[in-house]
Amino acid sequence: MKTLDSIALILLIVGGLNWLLVGLFEFDLVAAIFGGQDAILSKIVYVLVGLSALYCIKLFGRIKD
Repeated sequence: MKTLDSIALILLIVGGLNWLLVGLFEFDLVAAIFGGQDAILSKIVYVLVGLSALYCIKLFGRIKD
């Protein structure tokens, strides 16, 4: 599971940085790299980032006070 956790974390970082760029500069890096927001590769990346976020919900159970 450690590999899957690492992949999910990397995808969340990519997604977070992309949202930072969108918020600050109205620039969607994923869309720019993969041919626009409607391009199939962009949609795949968006879906993978979303699935990674859902997967990482389990990490709340690992947080200790």
